[in-house]
Amino acid sequence: MRLMNHPRVEEITVEGILYALADPVRAAIYIDVAQAQCPQICSRFLKVRGKELPKSTLSHHFKILRECGLIPSERKGVELLNISRCEELRGRFGTLIKAILEAYACQDAFREAG
Repeated sequence: MRLMNHPRVEEITVEGILYALADPVRAAIYIDVAQAQCPQICSRFLKVRGKELPKSTLSHHFKILRECGLIPSERKGVELLNISRCEELRGRFGTLIKAILEAYACQDAFREAG
């Protein structure tokens, strides 16, 4: 079994966060994980933003979110449980992550209104 990369807070970069959240599907996944009250399994996200995602694509998205430091994943059997590191990252990045996610929400609201 391969080990998963979970960077320490000091290793997480603005560039990595921006890269991970630049993809609207990853941003949508991260928003759901961040708002959840409990760990989320990857298979919960087989449909994101109205699109069905192949498992390989979904795995890739979670890998990027994990390797940039936005989520840690814990293996439980065949599933990965994912949680957000928002609270942990707020001390290092302030409101950056929150601002990015709010910008997506505004953009989506604008598109729906138009």
